[in-house]
Amino acid sequence: MKKVFLWFITLALLFALGACSTRDKDEGKETKKEEEKPKETTLYDSIKEKGILNVGTEGTYAPYTFHNEKDELTGYDVEVIKEVAKRMELKVEFMETQWDSMFAGLNSGRFHLIANQVGINEDRKKNYDFSEPYTYSSAVLVVPKDSKGISSFEDLLGKKAAQSLTSNYGKIAEENGAELVGVEGLAQAIQLMKQGRAEATVNDKLAVLDYIKQQGDEEITIIAESDDVSEMAFTFNKDNQELVDEVSKHLKAMKEDGTLKAISEEWFGEDVSTK
Repeated sequence: MKKVFLWFITLALLFALGACSTRDKDEGKETKKEEEKPKETTLYDSIKEKGILNVGTEGTYAPYTFHNEKDELTGYDVEVIKEVAKRMELKVEFMETQWDSMFAGLNSGRFHLIANQVGINEDRKKNYDFSEPYTYSSAVLVVPKDSKGISSFEDLLGKKAAQSLTSNYGKIAEENGAELVGVEGLAQAIQLMKQGRAEATVNDKLAVLDYIKQQGDEEITIIAESDDVSEMAFTFNKDNQELVDEVSKHLKAMKEDGTLKAISEEWFGEDVSTK
């Protein structure tokens, strides 16, 4: 009887060991399966595989994105993103889109990013991600070269400023006590100053630099600049951080090696890629 009892005990132990061994093997298989689970494909992975970066831009917004005399798409933003893509070893496919449809195109995935002087602000940051800024601008005060009564925004008190009446720049002039003379754009504002019908204008620094460079106008000058600086950057849909980081990495490298400064000076006559 004692021998029979020991025999049953031995069988039970052998069965238990076999079950444990089988379970260990099964668990090992499950762990292996988990380890071999393929990595989720990201947007950046897809871009690298195809070798093409799709970029949304207006193509009608000089000097940032426009067509030259040969009908070639060019401009500051165009040349900057082309250099970034080159460093990423990608080709660029530009998709020209009206500004009113630009964010809808990004939302739908028609293109991977926007290159169109998009300003970074809190409302946009709720819905989109931004690269390292590649343009900085601010409001500037422009006067005739021979002006003697205006040297700061505060000096606009009681002076006539040529402004688009609904623009932020018109509000700045008005807040500093200027009497506004309505115009439809920067060129008309400068013309009124030359005619003596206005004494100053407040406008975007980049727009003024581009005007001076294109027109070779030496009769006007920037006399003061606002402390409030706007930052412009490439714009992406949320949850594509790998792509955002890669673009930003190359923008930072372009700043460090002087490439971004050179592109900036080519278009504006000075470096607008830093504060």
